[in-house]
Amino acid sequence: MLTITRFVPQILAVALLAGCGYSQEEWDQKVREGDSLRAQLAVQQQAHKKAEDDYVAALAEIDELKKQLTERGVNLDNLSASLEQQRKALEEFKRRADQLEQIRKRFDALSQKLQKLTELGLKVEVRNNRMLIQLPGDVLFDSGADKLKPDGEMILLKIAEVIRGDADLAKRQFQVAGHTDAKPLQGGNFKDNWGLSAMRARSVLTLLTATVEQKGGGLPRANWSAAGYADTDSVADNGTDEGRKKNRRVELVVQPNVEEMLNLNSFAK
Repeated sequence: MLTITRFVPQILAVALLAGCGYSQEEWDQKVREGDSLRAQLAVQQQAHKKAEDDYVAALAEIDELKKQLTERGVNLDNLSASLEQQRKALEEFKRRADQLEQIRKRFDALSQKLQKLTELGLKVEVRNNRMLIQLPGDVLFDSGADKLKPDGEMILLKIAEVIRGDADLAKRQFQVAGHTDAKPLQGGNFKDNWGLSAMRARSVLTLLTATVEQKGGGLPRANWSAAGYADTDSVADNGTDEGRKKNRRVELVVQPNVEEMLNLNSFAK
């Protein structure tokens, strides 16, 4: 009887293993796996507890920092609003910078197209925030006259050919601006420099917008206008012959699009 009692646990374990279909080796493996899972669970529980403790400590630090800032007169709501305003301002600055870069690229492209005209001896420049092609008046007209000289007509037709041959230039809006020097006009049909400058601009406009069949420039009439400035927009000293010669001129002004009405002078070389 004592011998049987001594071996009861072993007999029960063998019976249990046999009933479950596990060998002793398989049973030991399951036990080891269970121990490993319990150890991993304990580690996870410890990590979770530490995370909770760290979170509570962080909240306490934030509360303490808020208290210190409030004691020093810092309004956290205003601070948040100020940071939001700065963020929006930076976004707006970036948007405007991108827009300005696109305008600069279009300006550079337009400048490259108009540079072809410098080969004809003409001057292309940005002045008073306007891009323009400057034609010497003495080349276009005789003194006090509004009838184009043959050489003047030839230059204007070459200009029209350049503009007409470029789709982007052809659809732009242009103004023909007539200018005179400051010497008073002595009689004649024009009465004063206003009349002379306006009629010279009209003569240029008429030639540029006449059809090619009419021996004109063939440019679209709806895109062109004319204006006379007399001596109100001088580019040189009217007190010298050389200065007056520079002031007697006609300009073809490229009218800016709405989005280009920023400071073009900042792009000019």
